[in-house]
Amino acid sequence: MKKMIGYALFAAAAVAAAAPASAAELIVDVAGAQSFAAFGAAGNTVRTFNIGANSRITGLAYSVNITAFSPSFLSEAVLAFTGSDTLGDGVFLTPGIDDDNPGTASYADAANLVDLDLDFAVGADGLLRLEWFEDFNDSAISPDAIWNSGTITVTYEALDTPGAVPEPATWAMLIGGFGMVGGTLRRRRTAVRFAM
Repeated sequence: MKKMIGYALFAAAAVAAAAPASAAELIVDVAGAQSFAAFGAAGNTVRTFNIGANSRITGLAYSVNITAFSPSFLSEAVLAFTGSDTLGDGVFLTPGIDDDNPGTASYADAANLVDLDLDFAVGADGLLRLEWFEDFNDSAISPDAIWNSGTITVTYEALDTPGAVPEPATWAMLIGGFGMVGGTLRRRRTAVRFAM
């Protein structure tokens, strides 16, 4: 079930729970994202990010500048955060939720989704899907809104992260280390044989 959040609900709060094994952030540049119609409509800007299977979205922070073209309102410009299964859990962010005017405005805030009971997990494919859409489609204009500049920071817990691949220099050190350990063990076995 999707949940609507607006900038007025946001409060920057620290996570009281123990730090996750693999906390991470994704910073998304919103410049040029456009919304044309309702959620799922053709033309809306959609971006996907692979953040790891079953990762849990735990926080959002944003600083954005948005233009709503008349007769559309700034309160109608919405950004959806879901997994690739758009019918599953997620949240909708409306930075200008109380701004029932056309024009250009900037908004900034942050939220701890765990504290607000709005945290959710992406699916097994690890894809976080962002879709910019309109809460009300003003069919006389196209697009209804454009996100001019700014960033959205998504905080998440990467639950199923693949193992890190060592760099070539690390591989060389590991192989050298295994060789030294093997040589030492061989010498010990030889010394034991002679002691018998």
